[in-house]
Amino acid sequence: MEDLKFALYLLVALVPSLVLHEFGHAVAADRLGDPSPRRWGRLTLNPRRLIDPFGSIVLPALILILVASGRGLLPIFAYAKPVPLDPTYLRNPERDSLIVVLAGLGANLAIAAVAGVLLRLGPTGEIGLFVYAWLVVNVYMFVFQLMPVPGLDGAKLLARVLPPRPREVYVNLDQYLPLFILVIFFLLAGPLLSIVRALAGAVCTILTGSDIC
Repeated sequence: MEDLKFALYLLVALVPSLVLHEFGHAVAADRLGDPSPRRWGRLTLNPRRLIDPFGSIVLPALILILVASGRGLLPIFAYAKPVPLDPTYLRNPERDSLIVVLAGLGANLAIAAVAGVLLRLGPTGEIGLFVYAWLVVNVYMFVFQLMPVPGLDGAKLLARVLPPRPREVYVNLDQYLPLFILVIFFLLAGPLLSIVRALAGAVCTILTGSDIC
């Protein structure tokens, strides 16, 4: 019963955390001159406008079912439909495209930091567990998005330093994100998720003063 309750807390934290991640991208792009997010209705906090069937529903549902069944704390992750962007509208495309990527990551890190501060105050019981769920969700989303997997923010950061031809090939792999995620979670789960857990643990330690993720 405790596992089911914690899985529900994770779900409650996951939806707004995913929305704010995407909203961060959209707001940054809009403020820097790209009208694409506003034009396509993505400058919104409405989760229905960003649902990806696999990344926003199937993947997190599978993870949360495993958590609820007592399989332990698995890396919580979800992703949405990409925010439509056109770098040619940006006032300084090289710099501003980086800001757009970092804005989404920053949203999750900011939420995790707030949860970390609250946990340092020592809440107990259901409140402490609920705040912990917000910390876990946002730390794992932050760390996962940093991975250089095509379609995630980490790949966008890595693509910036690649030569033109490899960059083009790498960026074109974004469409295969669901396949990459399936490989990570079900074929190479051991080594790759161990890296994710280690990085998440380090971030948690910085934010809360203890390794609790």
